Amino acid sequence: MNELECSGARVPHCSPWRNTDCVSAEPQRVRHAAAVRRVSLREPCYRLSMNPLRVPLMDKLQAMTIFVRVVEAQSFSKAAETLSMPRSSVTTTIKNLEKHLGTPLLRRSTRTLSLTDAGARYFASCQAILSDIVEAESGLSTDAKNPHGRVRVDMPGVIGRAIVLPRLLEFEERFPDIELVLGLSDRPADLIYDGIDCVIRSGELMDSTLVARRLGQLNWLTCAAPRYLKQHGEPDSVNALGTHRVVNYLANATGRPLDWRFSVDGEDVAMTMQSRFSVNETEAYLQCGLEGLGLIQLSEFAARPYLQSGRLKEVLADARCSPVPVSIVYPHGRNASAAVKVFIDWIVEITASGLFQ
Repeated sequence: MNELECSGARVPHCSPWRNTDCVSAEPQRVRHAAAVRRVSLREPCYRLSMNPLRVPLMDKLQAMTIFVRVVEAQSFSKAAETLSMPRSSVTTTIKNLEKHLGTPLLRRSTRTLSLTDAGARYFASCQAILSDIVEAESGLSTDAKNPHGRVRVDMPGVIGRAIVLPRLLEFEERFPDIELVLGLSDRPADLIYDGIDCVIRSGELMDSTLVARRLGQLNWLTCAAPRYLKQHGEPDSVNALGTHRVVNYLANATGRPLDWRFSVDGEDVAMTMQSRFSVNETEAYLQCGLEGLGLIQLSEFAARPYLQSGRLKEVLADARCSPVPVSIVYPHGRNASAAVKVFIDWIVEITASGLFQ
């Protein structure tokens, strides 16, 4: 453990961001001037002056970072997890920060966290300061030429497996100092809460705190396996779907089946379909269709290889709903590191050939 040695008679400098009390001066117990007592740099020390000029800058920045992460995650535990710190250290840092500033920053209850007025002002200032630091560091020529660090990304599994994973070696060759942490899931990730740098998403962007770079669009098709069509026939209109079997896809956010979407007389319509089978994962959903369990509705991107091989056939092609955009999304107001920027640019580059058209 890194430690600071302090004179037993006088401690010239102590940081308020350490996690155990600094030993106070006790001259009567010191046998000679050379006697020292050790103080852990990781422990809080509040018995000395709270003069902000005497607080190490790096300790201040760490405290600001932890405070911002707690507010974004709305949880001490989640903030500790994403920062790879013990929860007790995060809690102690926030308490010490409030003591140092002389005002409460957070209102705590058993279920929620909320900012006080002072906390809201301090949070905005911390965001600006930390963003400026990231921008300054990422703007260095050495970093711009050799971006490094960890990038956490989330995307649908079908997109990751078809587009990103086959080209990871290419990315590594171009950016050998970047560590990628890829989450492949149909579950919609919360960028702020989960500490994710960017995500690939389909659909219109509803969250004003996020920024989207368009990658293309997805066409949604209604398909079935030849064995299903041989047994049940092919629907000739949307109205004929009532006599057909379908497989529903469950939304991960709600656990409810997604509506089936079509275009009828030039207008997009949403229909609720009854089904014996429902799943919440794209690969399983696709497999249900391939097994002939019923009609399925999925993106042309996911269905394309099976349409080409004849294992699936599109039905109701004239009733396709309007395409939906697919974008790479990142938090607004958070200056991305050089590593995040080059990953986003790389994704835009490898999808520019029209993979999502």
